[in-house]
Amino acid sequence: MKILTLVIFSLAYGGIVFKRDRALYFVYGAVLVLLAVGVIGISDIPAFLNYNVLGIFLGTSILSFLFAVSGVPSRMVENIAGRRFTVGLTFLFICLITGVVSMFVENIATIMIMAPVALELVKKYNLNPVSLFVGMAVSSNLEGCATMVGDSPSIILAMETGMNFNDFFYMPAAKLSLNSGSPGIFFFVQAGAIAGLAVLYLFFRKEREVMDVPPVRHPVKTWVPAILILLMIISLALVSLFSNGLGYFPAVICLFYAAVGLLWFALWEKGKKFSVRHIDWDSFFLLVGIFVLVGTLEKMGFINGLAGLLEKSSGDNSFFLYNVVVWSSVLVSSFVDNIPYSMAMISGVQILCERLALNPFIFLFGLLIGTCVGGNITPIGASCNVVAVGILKKNGYAVQFKDFVKIGLPFTIIAVLSSSLLMWAVYK
Repeated sequence: MKILTLVIFSLAYGGIVFKRDRALYFVYGAVLVLLAVGVIGISDIPAFLNYNVLGIFLGTSILSFLFAVSGVPSRMVENIAGRRFTVGLTFLFICLITGVVSMFVENIATIMIMAPVALELVKKYNLNPVSLFVGMAVSSNLEGCATMVGDSPSIILAMETGMNFNDFFYMPAAKLSLNSGSPGIFFFVQAGAIAGLAVLYLFFRKEREVMDVPPVRHPVKTWVPAILILLMIISLALVSLFSNGLGYFPAVICLFYAAVGLLWFALWEKGKKFSVRHIDWDSFFLLVGIFVLVGTLEKMGFINGLAGLLEKSSGDNSFFLYNVVVWSSVLVSSFVDNIPYSMAMISGVQILCERLALNPFIFLFGLLIGTCVGGNITPIGASCNVVAVGILKKNGYAVQFKDFVKIGLPFTIIAVLSSSLLMWAVYK
């Protein structure tokens, strides 16, 4: 039965890799087969799901849509374009804004928010947007792991390990089993972001034309979605102060502000209706299916086997083990979806660190950085890369595989080296 389970999972994983647009068919096909052959039962499925992850994802997806229609992102870009910077610096600032937005808005939604204003800008100045869109995609992927609500792997890591919103900024001594606390992953990601922006500037600096034509100004329609996102962040931070075992509070908070946003939208846009199509349901149900598949692997003992394999590969050298976790995550995530990989690896790393009496958080943070940033190497390594390339093709701009790798590969190497080595130096 274990061999059959592994074959079913491998086929589903292969389907996700090679047919990303058909991922749901492969995942739920695998779940149905597992049910049919008796590996799992219907009663097992509720225990496999992480309702906090699903609730946070759903709530932030709704707020992302509302933020996009508010006009705030457009105004942010237009303000930069009107300051007579060179094209290269303008591109760099747009990537910076994309990264900041992505800290609190799901990555795909961030690209969807920023793409229209970026396209309008490049068309107005008759520029090639390929390097800009690649820069936006890689910036979004990097900053998505800086906070608990930035990207799916961050949400999964937090909920699977009992972390709260504040832990991404400061890890308390009690959780580290040390005499004093340490900075959270947020600050190490910013070190990688600074290094990554330097790489992007090397590609953008040849664009030296000054943007001296005032861009078209679009008024901000409303600040309400931005205020709701800010209140959501504050609420998550406050709840984190009063409770370590959070329960379902993170999901409840995100869904509450999403519900307030939908009510406001219904009153504000009386002539429009919020459509369920505005939510990334593909990713939502992909999460549900992958929870079941990874839960099955754990039930059958494969996660323990993964931990044993990592233990054998590293021996007694914890620094070597750390780099194995980080760089294998980079390599795998450059070609496959990071959600199933991160789900499987989080449990494996926890078991491994328990066996070796190592503090798990530095390894889990290294895993998160490698998983999220590794997707930057290729145009198929992360969902927002696929979306960014798709938007360009739809607007008549050809993007070759090598065009993406030319920027994504050096960005990834420099960003991961900077953040992971600094994190090891601080935590060890």
